[in-house]
Amino acid sequence: MRAIWNGAVSFGLVNVPVRLYAATTNHDIRFHQVHERDGGRIRQKRTCSVCGEEVQYSEIAKGYETDDGQLIMLDDDDLATLPVASGHEIDVVQFVPSDQIDALLLDKSYYLEPENKAVKPYALLREALRETDRMAVVKVALRQRETLALLRVRDEAIVLQTMLWPDEVREPEFETLRTEVDLRPQEMQMASSLVESLSGDFDSDQFEDDYRQAMVDLIEYKREHGGGRPAPEPAAADEGDDMTDLLTALRRSVEAAGGKAPAEEPAAASSDSGSEEVAAESGSEEKPKRSRSRTKKTEEKTEEKAEQAAEEAPKKSTRRSSSKKKSEDDEETAPAKSRRSKSA
Repeated sequence: MRAIWNGAVSFGLVNVPVRLYAATTNHDIRFHQVHERDGGRIRQKRTCSVCGEEVQYSEIAKGYETDDGQLIMLDDDDLATLPVASGHEIDVVQFVPSDQIDALLLDKSYYLEPENKAVKPYALLREALRETDRMAVVKVALRQRETLALLRVRDEAIVLQTMLWPDEVREPEFETLRTEVDLRPQEMQMASSLVESLSGDFDSDQFEDDYRQAMVDLIEYKREHGGGRPAPEPAAADEGDDMTDLLTALRRSVEAAGGKAPAEEPAAASSDSGSEEVAAESGSEEKPKRSRSRTKKTEEKTEEKAEQAAEEAPKKSTRRSSSKKKSEDDEETAPAKSRRSKSA
């Protein structure tokens, strides 16, 4: 067994360091829900009853529905304001007679093991409870919540038995129990005789779970006579690492967008031929695109040149006419210049 809690029993000035162990275990045979066709495990998903979407655990909050239909939600800040018991002390409140404890109040049982240095005070408390036929009513904080419990003796160990709070026990409010019944003395005598005939000392070892044993025998019989089959392994996606999940998500995204996802790496023998075929196909598809793009660019350049030429044509003609006029003026003024030179 493994200790689940450690602390100390405190009564008066005596302090007994102890460790807490679960005293009971469940031997029920548990079955998995599986798909009848292939044996796969059935996984339960957390879905919202309003929108129907699957909800992550991080998005789940605590909500309490009142009698008038109001939903009260609590967050971590609200829960932090609650009184939380986190002590490691089993505080004895009082010692009570054993016959005053209603068995209906008893809940879970735990063994208390003393620390090496506390064996003597542990034995002293155990024998005191045994000699006085009493139990110790204590308060203890388990799982951050204070609970009521009992200390009682079982063989050589002290057992801590948690208890329900009084308001957690229902009252048997049955109308039929209020009916008056007339019991005759002869009937009471016969019932008492029957009880005496079936009386005896209680020995728990003489009882066993017949249903569980029958279930074990049935499972073993089917296993030995070919009723079993290898349990299916979980899907690869469930056990994949983050990179595998990322690649899968990217591939599905490409396919959803109408594109073609790249194929997985082929075998080594066919890798070269496959790559050559792909390269040839891609090359044949890209060449027309390139030629079309070049032709289009050439046409655009030609159009730009034509527009520039049309814009520059009037300017050139204007320059030509002005230069021609200037040359004619020069020719007309040349004889006049020669006459002025001669007269001088």
